[in-house]
Amino acid sequence: MEKRWAMVNTGNLNTTEALALELNIDPSLAQILTQRGISTFEEARHFFRPHLNQLHDPFLMKGMEKAIERIKLALNKEEKILIYGDYDVDGTTAVALTFSFFKQFTNKIEYYIPDRHKEGYGISIAGIDYANTNGFSLIIALDCGIRSIDKVDYAAALNIDFIICDHHLPGEEIPSAVAVLDPKQVDCAYPFKELSGCGIGFKLAQAYCMVMDLPNSNYEQYLDLTMVSIAADIVPIVDENRVLAHFGLLKLNENPCAGLKALMAVGGKTTSYTITDVVFILAPRINAAGRMAHGNEAVKMLLCETDMALDQSTFINTQNTDRKTFDQTITLEALAMIEESEELINRKTTVVYHETWNKGVIGIVASRLTEKYYRPTIVLTESNGSYTGSARSVADYDLYEALLECSDLLEQFGGHKFAAGLTLKPENLVSFSDKFERVVAATISQNALIPEIAIDAEINLTQIDAKFFRILTQMGPFGPQNMNPTFVSHGVSLAGFPQIVGTNHLKLSVKQQNSAIFECIAFNLASFEEKLKANTLFSICYTIEENVWKEKRKLQLNIKGIKLT
Repeated sequence: MEKRWAMVNTGNLNTTEALALELNIDPSLAQILTQRGISTFEEARHFFRPHLNQLHDPFLMKGMEKAIERIKLALNKEEKILIYGDYDVDGTTAVALTFSFFKQFTNKIEYYIPDRHKEGYGISIAGIDYANTNGFSLIIALDCGIRSIDKVDYAAALNIDFIICDHHLPGEEIPSAVAVLDPKQVDCAYPFKELSGCGIGFKLAQAYCMVMDLPNSNYEQYLDLTMVSIAADIVPIVDENRVLAHFGLLKLNENPCAGLKALMAVGGKTTSYTITDVVFILAPRINAAGRMAHGNEAVKMLLCETDMALDQSTFINTQNTDRKTFDQTITLEALAMIEESEELINRKTTVVYHETWNKGVIGIVASRLTEKYYRPTIVLTESNGSYTGSARSVADYDLYEALLECSDLLEQFGGHKFAAGLTLKPENLVSFSDKFERVVAATISQNALIPEIAIDAEINLTQIDAKFFRILTQMGPFGPQNMNPTFVSHGVSLAGFPQIVGTNHLKLSVKQQNSAIFECIAFNLASFEEKLKANTLFSICYTIEENVWKEKRKLQLNIKGIKLT
């Protein structure tokens, strides 16, 4: 699919020039800094040198004092505490962090992950009944609960208190919990609104240590788990998340918890992890437990402190292998379903359903279909007499608002701008599919249906050297709202014949005027092999990376797009 090239706003030229001089860096790098809201030496110092003292005071978060007081009471009275969380990466890391932290102070504590297939997302009646039957009087819910009004009331009737630690968008009514920690509450003064669910758990642990005058190491030991949640949940890596991600990556690469260390081993990469590595190596394996077996298995692995971690991570890895088979099969079935229907092909949305599709992998399938057709997509399957599904959006469209417009046909839904889950009655499928199409068609722009490559700066290949790359690397960790910068260079020519590698990738070398020769990899751009001729000038947009082969390091361009001139 052809992609649009769009230059990011270059920012204030005077500010950029002044910053380049003050920092003694390439003006193109200064331009990228100003685009990202950094305009002074002091702001640049904080950006390039993150420090844990940049973390915000957890007591700025509404409800934190009440949460800590209730936990202190439970610990003093030796009440039984249940740590409850979702079955995805964010939920399971949050549960592992919070359970492990408070287990330092009590042995009357357990954790509970709902069964994806039997209980579904969020707080369940079954989970509350489990707490009641087993004598728990306090439930700390992580990565879920902000919309569980009736569930919290049900628990209260059983004399079970709730502390909700969530990061999803609240509804008009807030649950009647003892404390609700969610920076997205309209009256919450916490300065950063985009923490992960596990990040909220981290702040809870930080607050407890502050009140009890405990060493920072008591909660900082969980930076690796927090970073994994930030990477996997695709929250913006800015402000507090960037600090947490930076130090979480350091811990992962230097001294990870036993569970993550074992998972890194079975994943085939044990050093030099980046956010991208976490997203593609660790996160799918952690997620696989909840998709194919039970989220408890992921928490069990993350809590391992002995050699058992390798056995548990091997089991998780097997689940991930099974997950791949399921999602590949279902993706092919869904693609065939769309291609064989003229009506589905010509829509601005994709809504597909099959009763036998595995509930645990339909979110992955929705992501694959969105990549293929680049339009808001919903994949549904049958579960307990209802149709349940996962929705994914494109970059410039608010999926949650579209689902809100269709809420009269839904039993429940939740999520955010780019991803959501939903449940509806079987008899409403056709009506919902049609209304979703009408709502999206009326509100989405044509440009939003064409994938975009955002280009940060135009540079000459002569600007790329070791210092340029070193400073570029220090802009990481990269992720949403702080992406790895993409550059464009014009008037580039071949420095050797292009070669197809794999099924659809292109390997080539390029040069520009008096520049050095740069080796390049261009994924999914093999169609350009015959179009690129000797002495032909063309434009490339790309990121810059380091290719390590047999301990030799060389700069390489990862080409995202090619245009012939």
